[in-house]
Amino acid sequence: MQFWVARGSEVSIREQLVTQVVLGILSDDLAPGQRLPSTRELARRFHVHPNTISAGYRQLERERWVEFRRGSGVYVRASKPEISASLAPGLALDQMIARLFRSARKLGVTLPVLRSRLRQWLELQPPDHFLLIEPDEELRRILAAEIARAVTFPVESCGLEDCPRMPEGGMPVVLPNREPKVRQLLPPGAELITLQVRSVPSSLAGCLPAPSGALVGVASRWPEFLKVARIVLNAAGFHPDSLVFRDAREPNWQRGLKQTAAVVCDLLTAAELPAGCRAIPFALLSEVSIAELQHYEDVINQPIASS
Repeated sequence: MQFWVARGSEVSIREQLVTQVVLGILSDDLAPGQRLPSTRELARRFHVHPNTISAGYRQLERERWVEFRRGSGVYVRASKPEISASLAPGLALDQMIARLFRSARKLGVTLPVLRSRLRQWLELQPPDHFLLIEPDEELRRILAAEIARAVTFPVESCGLEDCPRMPEGGMPVVLPNREPKVRQLLPPGAELITLQVRSVPSSLAGCLPAPSGALVGVASRWPEFLKVARIVLNAAGFHPDSLVFRDAREPNWQRGLKQTAAVVCDLLTAAELPAGCRAIPFALLSEVSIAELQHYEDVINQPIASS
């Protein structure tokens, strides 16, 4: 079996070696008792430090794929290791991949053709997570938490600078003011869900009109949240002296909040309030957008009905 390495890959050379040996054993390209190339030989061939190869072989030994024979070398074990519950999903996938490559070789399918077909199949698969694209880090954290609370799909997030050109497996979601720039980053015609922001007055309707003499706290890690809350609450009749503002990024931001009647805050900050504080979490995303995300998830998860 020929080993190789892909330089510049995100996968370390050690992990590349380990994966190739495991796939070789699973696909029977490496037979029980077969001797593997020496550490020195592979280090010289790949122009890497011997410790890198040695670390890969030690990992394979720990996972019981190979065994060291003193003075002789590294050999494939006579029997494959028992697959533990924690490793079963990954190894089951490795076995599927090994069978695919073995079947392709029997059919005479070349690696470039196989790679091309795999790429086509991957591009046809529906998304399996939402990708929130938002440059403001604090706002991004709040929105991701709100989405994660409403859906079962995993939620990943990134800024504009690290937005992938091809978000593999992810459905991009974005706020309206970011949509034009994000569309420039994505391929032409790429699907994109534009989120809508909830109406501030309607969300705070439950605590209006303002109670006379009540001390109300406002807390968030997102500066814009504090700014908008000040404007809205003042317009709703809250006296400026009755509002206590706290930037949750600052030290000791929780001081004084226990003395307030309630604290208006974002979803993340609500979980960090002192015990005993009455939180009034303000959801940024509109109910329409939450329903749209849930509907999209249902459509992806629902099998195609047979006619």
